[in-house]
Amino acid sequence: MFLVSLLCFLIFSVIRGDPAGLLGGIWVSPDQLETLREEMGLNRNVFVRYFDWLADFIRGNPGNSFFFRSEAISDMISERLPVSLSLAFLSFFFIFLIALPVSLLTVKREGSLADRIVNFLTAASISTPGFFLGLIFIFLFGFTFHFFIPGEYTDYSESFFKFIGCLFFPALAIAVPSSAVLIKFLRGSIYSEFKSDYVRTARSKGASRFYILRRHVLKNAVIPAITVSAMIITEVLSGSIVIEQVFSIPGIGRLLITAISSRDYPLIQALMVYIAFIVIAVNTLADIVIMIIDPRIRLSKEHV
Repeated sequence: MFLVSLLCFLIFSVIRGDPAGLLGGIWVSPDQLETLREEMGLNRNVFVRYFDWLADFIRGNPGNSFFFRSEAISDMISERLPVSLSLAFLSFFFIFLIALPVSLLTVKREGSLADRIVNFLTAASISTPGFFLGLIFIFLFGFTFHFFIPGEYTDYSESFFKFIGCLFFPALAIAVPSSAVLIKFLRGSIYSEFKSDYVRTARSKGASRFYILRRHVLKNAVIPAITVSAMIITEVLSGSIVIEQVFSIPGIGRLLITAISSRDYPLIQALMVYIAFIVIAVNTLADIVIMIIDPRIRLSKEHV
């Protein structure tokens, strides 16, 4: 997290673009620009500015935004975080609702018509970018069938059910490509396990394919799927930047785009540290879950 924040700060310090110039506008005088730069602390050394920010961040104060001068960064993030988390959890629900039943039902009939259809649909879904799928949803369900009003957003404090309705199609646009990735990995892992020696031994003893899948194969096959799920969860929790922009959802991802376009260094720093924390936490949790499911991994690490 420290390295991410340092690299992010250095990169935005060397690229072209002056936050004070963007904030002051084209009519600002040189004296006014210099005064504005001094107020924002931009005339100090970059490393001094960074370590001052880091000291404040450790104390729980990420500072104030350059672009949104009247708002504290902690208040801005806490206001938008419930929106991104709600979108993330609804996306998770759709992902696992689609991926798990499809993977388990079609894997029982390898090479069948249903299996070939699922292969085609997963390949098509993986190849379709989320933002393009979001635009299709807006055209079909927004402008054509009028299931929702494109660009309309209702806050959760006003009406929870309308809030969930605003997140339904964005979450579905996130879930379709992600569930296709999970289906592909889970089915491939299950097929690979069915070719193992222990499965042939169980079949020779008269065990059914479903019994072997439930008692033996699924526990081994789910390990690669957990790793892929961690990647998907990380991507969704870090703020579905493009989807939030397409559907005009005021979440963390959209706030990050605004911060980058306005060279809002303190806000970018705080959001990047948040994303780094999500990546670290989710991948650590995935490692712990894998070790719980498969004790052989824990034993091999203890042996090393």
